[in-house]
Amino acid sequence: MNISFAPPYIDKDIEKEVCDCLKTGWITTGPKTKELELLVADFVSVPKAVCVNSWTSGAILMLSWLGVGPGDEVIVPAYTYAATALSVLHVGATPVMVDVLNDFTIDPQKVKEAITNKTKAVISVDFGGWPCDFEQLHAILSSDDVIAKFQPRGTNQEKFGRPVLISDAAHSLGAKYKNRPAATASDITIFSLHAVKNITTAEGGVICLNLPPQFDVEEEYRIIKLNTNNGQTKDAFTKVKSGTWRYDIVSKGFKFKMSDIC
Repeated sequence: MNISFAPPYIDKDIEKEVCDCLKTGWITTGPKTKELELLVADFVSVPKAVCVNSWTSGAILMLSWLGVGPGDEVIVPAYTYAATALSVLHVGATPVMVDVLNDFTIDPQKVKEAITNKTKAVISVDFGGWPCDFEQLHAILSSDDVIAKFQPRGTNQEKFGRPVLISDAAHSLGAKYKNRPAATASDITIFSLHAVKNITTAEGGVICLNLPPQFDVEEEYRIIKLNTNNGQTKDAFTKVKSGTWRYDIVSKGFKFKMSDIC
């Protein structure tokens, strides 16, 4: 018997949405992308979500937003897909690999042992959708000895005052931790919407922001969205709606946005 590996679920409703998008003539980032952001944020109980074109793009974007770069270290599990470590390498930082537990999630004790004054973040992985031990990871990252070691670089790192917990939740859209959506258990959660995931946009990802109260989440959402679009102050849809094509480039952004077709 032939059993296909993770075939995408495409039904008539999905076909209709894609065709509707094509018929409007609006195929890049616009109202459907915004609708997906709102749906995901509501579904996982976070204030804001940002759609991107892949999990990897989302991780690179958020490490850059944090100011992580050369000379910094980011702790990752040794057992994961390559993108977890590649995102760290792409911002010029060093991935520090630590062992996993029997359930294949990152070992909090190994994380504790690996933290140095160069550690800026930990990327945990919900392996196969199974959430890691967020409670223990938060306790370690918020402990007095880790905070004493932490050497922030830039405003966002200073606001955290400790290494940031980023969840590689590529597999775990819909997962719960302690009877709450798992996305509420880390500072930043990034889902994948790749073709083999439980919900797909063919290619794509969603960043979920669960930032501490010292951040203005609306403002950070605006900045992160802007940096998905080459640091441009207006995307194409906004320019059409406002009736003016004038815009500025205000940061060294990326081209990481999701299209309305996706």
